[in-house]
Amino acid sequence: MTSYDKLLLENKAWAKEMKKADPEFFSRLEHIQTPEFLWIGCSDSRVPANQITNTYPGEIFVHRNIANLVVNTDVNMLSVLHYAVDVLKVKHVIVCGHYGCGGIKAALTTNDYKQVLNMWLRNIKDVYRIHRDELEQLPEGDPRLNKLVELTVQEQVINLSKTSIVQKAWAEENRPHLHGWVYNLADGLINPVFDMVAGSKVDPAFAYSNFH
Repeated sequence: MTSYDKLLLENKAWAKEMKKADPEFFSRLEHIQTPEFLWIGCSDSRVPANQITNTYPGEIFVHRNIANLVVNTDVNMLSVLHYAVDVLKVKHVIVCGHYGCGGIKAALTTNDYKQVLNMWLRNIKDVYRIHRDELEQLPEGDPRLNKLVELTVQEQVINLSKTSIVQKAWAEENRPHLHGWVYNLADGLINPVFDMVAGSKVDPAFAYSNFH
């Protein structure tokens, strides 16, 4: 049996088990999607949103990329954010990183990862530049890496607040609240590191007011 055949077999077993436990489960999912949360997480295979929060399909709308970044030129991420906030009306947006993140580790080096990955990691290097004084007070290795993971999550939450998508929802509906979390692979626990409630102050350079 190939590895992908095993995935298909496991899918059948899972579907059968879910239907046995709740005969209406799939019919409910088929006709409605009303998640309360948008999850912007890392693509790392060890950090699946539903499993680590013990939630079911349909409860969390998910976007994932390398190092859970919120980049103002990323049309993919922005389209997900727009749909989640404006159509699904989520109440919370969570940026969840994880300690030991390979993307953060890569950004801490001077290695040339070629053009596309260099461009992506540059966003993390900018976080390092902004917080250089704080980071360089810490020993190299895990202490500095883990702090950069936390600071990167914080900056992505701030990046969310800079979008007209979030600011318009704040002004008109007092939602969503923004959360920055970091997942610990070593013990499976989530560490909340940063929050911005709806209506939080945004740097005037990034503030919008003429919403249509």
